[in-house]
Amino acid sequence: MKAAVQPGQQAGLRGREIDTAHANLGESEFTGPCLNQGNELSAVERHVPIVKSLVCQDEIATQLFASALAAQPALRHAFIELHGELGAGKTTLVRHLLHALGVQGRIKSPTYAVVEPHELPDFNIWHFDFYRFSDPREWEDAGFRDIFASPGLKLAEWPEKAGALLPRADLVIRLEVQPDESRRMTLTAQTATGEALLQGLPRETSA
Repeated sequence: MKAAVQPGQQAGLRGREIDTAHANLGESEFTGPCLNQGNELSAVERHVPIVKSLVCQDEIATQLFASALAAQPALRHAFIELHGELGAGKTTLVRHLLHALGVQGRIKSPTYAVVEPHELPDFNIWHFDFYRFSDPREWEDAGFRDIFASPGLKLAEWPEKAGALLPRADLVIRLEVQPDESRRMTLTAQTATGEALLQGLPRETSA
């Protein structure tokens, strides 16, 4: 696999404020497992995960949620993992998010290339799909370590395929298809950046 390149030039449009009335957002408190009580804990290790639950009844609701997330300033340098079975809507959510952030034109899936870069006027975006990722040597050869060490938004589908190579995500989004074909999203903030993203979203909206 050839090395990841710098994002190509893309015209940028600002994300705009939208009405999120199509989504049903609930909040629950979650206390993670006991942390290592050693003398030296990183800021990430000290952070207690925070969880919110969101139900999107249709793709319009998913688009509205993506627009609300795109409006959060903390998103510009976040790392977000997307989990879910095939067909759960991970790529659909990413496409709506990228469009809301200002990426124009057709958004390609990075299934075969593993990563698709996008450049906006204020920050860079890398969209990863690790579904076909199998050789840890590719991590170094493709420059992924350097990408995750640089500023910008990183979005990763199938992050479990990359395992321990990935840093801790700021926000984990798990999508589940419901019997009525709606999508339940469980959003877990694992860092202060992830918490800022959740706090910026509406606390409660109606479907």
